[in-house]
Amino acid sequence: MAEIQCGEDPEPSERFPAGPLFVPVRPGPARYATRVFRTPLGDRTAVAFTSVDRLTAALGPQQAWIRLAEPALRALNEPLGITAVTVDPAFTARSVRPSPPVHPVLPALAVRVG
Repeated sequence: MAEIQCGEDPEPSERFPAGPLFVPVRPGPARYATRVFRTPLGDRTAVAFTSVDRLTAALGPQQAWIRLAEPALRALNEPLGITAVTVDPAFTARSVRPSPPVHPVLPALAVRVG
């Protein structure tokens, strides 16, 4: 059996990566606000990524982000009743906002008959 070296912990007490995470944000009334997502079961969750590449792969290159440590992200979302933090989600659903029509709708012309 291998001897555990000083400083090694076979079961770390922290479940999240150490250091700042990449957190998606959206413009808000004052500055920016962290984006809140839903889990597959419908619960609200804060989301963070361990790299810009992972954030971009999930949310696209236009997604704005900030760096926050996991405890800071929890503290920002706690007043909203959001206690879950999802790190590096495997996939995200597309926006529920309707996309613009492929063919623009032209107004009908008024035609006077007879």
